[in-house]
Amino acid sequence: MHILASVNSTYTSIVTSVFSSTIAAKVWFASLAFALAIVQVSTGARIFGKLQHVIPMPPRIVAPIHRWSGRLAILATLPVAFHCIFILGFSTYNTRVLVHSIVGSFVYGVIVVKLLMVHSRKHPGWALPVAGGTLFAVLVTLWATSAAWYFTNVRFGF
Repeated sequence: MHILASVNSTYTSIVTSVFSSTIAAKVWFASLAFALAIVQVSTGARIFGKLQHVIPMPPRIVAPIHRWSGRLAILATLPVAFHCIFILGFSTYNTRVLVHSIVGSFVYGVIVVKLLMVHSRKHPGWALPVAGGTLFAVLVTLWATSAAWYFTNVRFGF
């Protein structure tokens, strides 16, 4: 436990040099991941031939945007996951927190399934958009039960 306490202290020192608290950092990183998830859904739909009028770029241009927004979204979730897993832990003290804890337990599993499907051609054509949509739904649920709640009930700021 001594190592975890030391890591927690170092994490808190680093994060509070930019943000007012570790929770503020968590909600802003989660919001960045949420914004990038919107980019992911939009560009993914464009790659699959939808939203041509909304995103008037060919798939060869949209595909790298999709890949990089996904990479950055995953990267943005790492400090959030660290905070949730090692500092806050699984909690059940109200419905919002319980839902957040349960859905949060599945997020990286859903990410892995989606990424494995991208690199496999052994699934029906509808499966990848369903996996991407499921991942988006998970991220929206996590954001709504954490960052959106924080911004509307605690404060909107760094």
